[in-house]
Amino acid sequence: MLSVVTDPATLPILFQGALNAGDVEGVLALFAPGAGMRTVTGEHITGAEALRAEIGGTVAARGKLTNVPRHALVGADTALLVTDWTMEIDGPDGSRIAPTGTTANIAHRDADGGWRFTLLNPLGTA
Repeated sequence: MLSVVTDPATLPILFQGALNAGDVEGVLALFAPGAGMRTVTGEHITGAEALRAEIGGTVAARGKLTNVPRHALVGADTALLVTDWTMEIDGPDGSRIAPTGTTANIAHRDADGGWRFTLLNPLGTA
């Protein structure tokens, strides 16, 4: 079980570690209930089952994520996390591809003081 995340700036690295370990449930533990995500194809998904399917698909395609945090801007109980990323993954034809981008993610502090993602946008401002 994931311990309470007390620093929102660590969320991108925790996400990277869980994803690279193939730990779908560990990735999901970083999300608040009802959280959403814009996928790299531009689709907006919400809820645990949709997130599980998306993360599971990335794990199945042998995704290897490298996150480089750029900014963690915190105000009140909300954080904007801007992170540069590279994702090595199996493409549709079986070849290995490595798209890159910059996320604009939002995290919220829970009542227990822990931080979790509420919205992920790997396409940044695109």
